[in-house]
Amino acid sequence: MIGFLQSLYMTDIPLGTLDVMVLQCLHSMGRLHGYGIARRLEQVSEEALKLKQGTIYPALVRLQERGWITAEWGLSENNRKAKFYSITRTGRKQLAVETAQWNVLAGTMARLLKGSE
Repeated sequence: MIGFLQSLYMTDIPLGTLDVMVLQCLHSMGRLHGYGIARRLEQVSEEALKLKQGTIYPALVRLQERGWITAEWGLSENNRKAKFYSITRTGRKQLAVETAQWNVLAGTMARLLKGSE
């Protein structure tokens, strides 16, 4: 089972999941640049998720277009120019909605899987 989890890529999870992960990351960590978000998601997942280069940026653009995050240029810890993202009030509201939906789905799946044992 561990081998399977270690090879899970973002293409293997349901559509929209990355958006929720990014919102939660920004909610809990505060302002981060794209690379920092990707690394944090991999770290929190205990390396079960592998974000391929370029996976995170389409999600960030999508979230920005929806008004759920904002972006501003700044300097990274390496003194390089980077775009930093923050969650908006609308993004926090959407995160609450998405979290409630995921909790219902996770509970349903747990009950269904338990019944199949």
